[in-house]
Amino acid sequence: MTCAIVDDEPLALDLMESYVRKTPFLELAGKYSSAVQAMQGLERQPVQLLFLDIQMPELNGLEFSKTLPADTRVVFTTAFDQYAIDGYKVNALDYLLKPISYADFLQAARKAQQWFERLGQRPDEINSIFVKSEYKLVQISLSKILYIEGLKDYIKIYEEDNPRPILSLMSMKAMEDLLPASQFMRVHRSFIVRKDKIRVIDRGRIVFGKTYIPISDSYKTAFQEYLDRRS
Repeated sequence: MTCAIVDDEPLALDLMESYVRKTPFLELAGKYSSAVQAMQGLERQPVQLLFLDIQMPELNGLEFSKTLPADTRVVFTTAFDQYAIDGYKVNALDYLLKPISYADFLQAARKAQQWFERLGQRPDEINSIFVKSEYKLVQISLSKILYIEGLKDYIKIYEEDNPRPILSLMSMKAMEDLLPASQFMRVHRSFIVRKDKIRVIDRGRIVFGKTYIPISDSYKTAFQEYLDRRS
């Protein structure tokens, strides 16, 4: 797996690098001393796995993780255990508490390896997903979904021919990871749309009936490339 390390402490950065280099199935693609630096580097060199410190100046690891592509998995590293719940809210694979031993590091890396192996065995085109809603598991046909809206710790799933959205307690990041990228695209921090349901784009917004979904700057380039391939 390709991976990168982000930590503003030079000693921690060097320690994590030494762990990566002695792990046969990991390939170090970059190491960064800030989230801002990592943001620039990962645009040029995306990775599968990111070891990410939480407490950093300018932009902390939790906020930065929300900007990462859906296929980049995160293992958080921090000296403060109070961030554990926040880490799992953004669908982190694991959470390592400093000082980090190689045994703990290896266990987290193995978990990532198993996740990617399972992903490789799963068919690219799934037809439905299950989400928790009102204490029940509800099966949703992907072909019926128009778009998904994020509201803090909840999401709303809007379907064709259903006037009421399905409400579920999960993060947008978790939902984005669950959906096949071949069928869905995130266009805003708060919105994921089904590509083949897009009918009208009006002044930089996707139109679903009376709903206008904005396309934010951070997703505009990818969305425009999608349009260019079909225009």
